[in-house]
Amino acid sequence: MSSPTGTDDGAEAPEGGALVYDLASGCTADDVEVGSRYRATVNGVVDYGVFVDLSDAVSGLVHDSNLVGTYEEGDQLVVELGEVRSDGDMSFEEVQVTEYETEHVPHGTAADVDALADATGDTVVVEGQVVQIKQTGGPTIFQVRDGTGAVPCAAFEEAGVRAHPEVDIDDVVRVSGRAEERNGGVQVEVDALARLDGNEAAEVEATLDAALDAAAEPADIDPLVEWPAFEKLWDDLREVATELRRTVLEGRPIRMRHHADGDGLCASVPLQVALERFIADHYEDDDAPQHLLKRLPSKAPYYEMEDVTRDLNFALEDRTRHGQKLPLLLMLDNGSTEEDTPAYRNLRHYDIPVVVVDHHHPDPEAVEPLITEHVNPYLHDEDYRITTGMMCVELARMIAPALTEDLQHVPAVAGLSDRSEGEAMPEYLELADEQGYDERDLRDIGEALDYATHWLRYSAGERLITDVLNVDCDDRRRHEELVDQLAEKAKRDVDQQLDAAMDHVEHERLDNGAHLYQIDVENHAYRFTYPAPGKTTGEIHDAKVAETGDPVITIGYGPDFAVLRSDGVRLDIPQYVSELTEEVDGGGVSGGGHLVVGSIKFVKGMREEVIDALVEKMADAEIDEELASSTALPDDV
Repeated sequence: MSSPTGTDDGAEAPEGGALVYDLASGCTADDVEVGSRYRATVNGVVDYGVFVDLSDAVSGLVHDSNLVGTYEEGDQLVVELGEVRSDGDMSFEEVQVTEYETEHVPHGTAADVDALADATGDTVVVEGQVVQIKQTGGPTIFQVRDGTGAVPCAAFEEAGVRAHPEVDIDDVVRVSGRAEERNGGVQVEVDALARLDGNEAAEVEATLDAALDAAAEPADIDPLVEWPAFEKLWDDLREVATELRRTVLEGRPIRMRHHADGDGLCASVPLQVALERFIADHYEDDDAPQHLLKRLPSKAPYYEMEDVTRDLNFALEDRTRHGQKLPLLLMLDNGSTEEDTPAYRNLRHYDIPVVVVDHHHPDPEAVEPLITEHVNPYLHDEDYRITTGMMCVELARMIAPALTEDLQHVPAVAGLSDRSEGEAMPEYLELADEQGYDERDLRDIGEALDYATHWLRYSAGERLITDVLNVDCDDRRRHEELVDQLAEKAKRDVDQQLDAAMDHVEHERLDNGAHLYQIDVENHAYRFTYPAPGKTTGEIHDAKVAETGDPVITIGYGPDFAVLRSDGVRLDIPQYVSELTEEVDGGGVSGGGHLVVGSIKFVKGMREEVIDALVEKMADAEIDEELASSTALPDDV
């Protein structure tokens, strides 16, 4: 800075420019010092000078002898603090400068969100982006994210009245106020909140973007087992992990939809726990995991219009009532087929992103234009034997690697529940054994999950399901007792169902040598109880596989649906559905699945024609020993 030169009145001004401070409205006398220059606003004119405000709490007199110009109330000028008297009164001198740089002085100490727990009781300044605005019956709560996390900032105008209506979601702001403990976390009680523009906003955004990119990067982990087929999906899984971590950091909620079966639960529960922990690590609000993540089961193996209508309704209500962004939809163990596309198109009207992790036979040309990310083994010339649960355990570890030990048994549960004969199943079973689970234990967990999910209907089950799966369960003994009880009841109900149904199973030998078993599960099985038609068909199928030791196909049908199971026969159920749609006029055929398991729907009056045409196709299917399973558990295991 050049040396100062004299002026006729007021304080000396430097040549070639100066530094002038602009105080935040909440600044106090502690934020100013004698000899420094400040922007001031005239708040009163008297015979002996003008009174000026530097902030809401800092004001004083510019005596007439120290004034250069003539001012009216509301005018702005640059002043230098000349003296602070013993009673706190301040006197200023006007400074005339033609060039100067302005530096904003926030009220309080600049602090990162992740350091606020150590600053409770102090006045702090947080710069960041608004990711949620919620109006309560009292203050307005702004969730503000910086490079280290997000913190609720409570600003009060009047009870129930929106504070700072000029601030919107995604705006960059500077907040100053006192950091206080609230509900187990930290909240900033706002003294001042200002929206930043121009270079200030751009600098903060650049810092936030760099921090977000770093925080969104998945943990660098190795797969639980070495499996070349699985390694093909690794990069895709990392992309999804990055997307999910970034979604959390940006304050966008996640609605997790999963198939309501064993594999769907083995996929969704570990991922739910991992995301909840990641949210808790980055948000000072203890309620953030509840607000940002919702797990929702889907009975059908595709995204039904009923489900998407509910999801959209809740999302739009949350945006209105809680100031949330519209969510990301995470589809697990479903979402890969053309049947999903009508629901996806509904989401497109609201720019809701969709991420799919699935192992059903996909229709990539139909779904991929409507979704953001798609992980599916079929896209890498693999198949259903890589289950969604296996993939999502690795996803969960990429998001919260500390969960690894708690999840080592889950891939084996997923594989047994979904009848996977993948090459890595022995390694997964060995991992589970290291955690104290033999194969019968794992099958019991799968049975207990099925039983609990059946009675939960459309409810997620939360703590009950995490305890059954022993993920985020704090009592191993309670888990074991719960599984024993539920699995015993499930087996009892299965036995009752089989006693009622087996005498009505029809058998024929197909031209390819496979056994075909059919049963009308609507009329020859108990309804509205466990097991449901799909499970009933599967249990009959497993019994016949164990009984014959030969290739087996089983069809359980009702008025307008059929559930399909096969063992040792290379069926292509998605292809059959496509062909039947074209070949059976008025059949209204839809559905899908894997090579060995699936389901179809049709018009009630066309059941006979659809099933007859389906059986003809099955009779031409290739016998394939590689698709023979070992799902029937020997008595001595």
